[in-house]
Amino acid sequence: MTGVDPGRLDDQQLMRALETIHRTRHDTLLHGSNDALRAHNDRMAQLEGEYLRRNPRRFVAAGRTREGARERAS
Repeated sequence: MTGVDPGRLDDQQLMRALETIHRTRHDTLLHGSNDALRAHNDRMAQLEGEYLRRNPRRFVAAGRTREGARERAS
């Protein structure tokens, strides 16, 4: 694994890591090597998985659900 185990990050460190990895996603996709993209995918999955583990009841906006998207399309 590259980087600190997400389970060892405090909440603030985890959010900073998520913000950074999401900010760098587009450049990695467009310009990174296959190995870089694979590493980015793995790390993003680790960080997002830890966030979801810690926040199982996070707020989900109605517009971000399938039903909400259907309502916008009507």
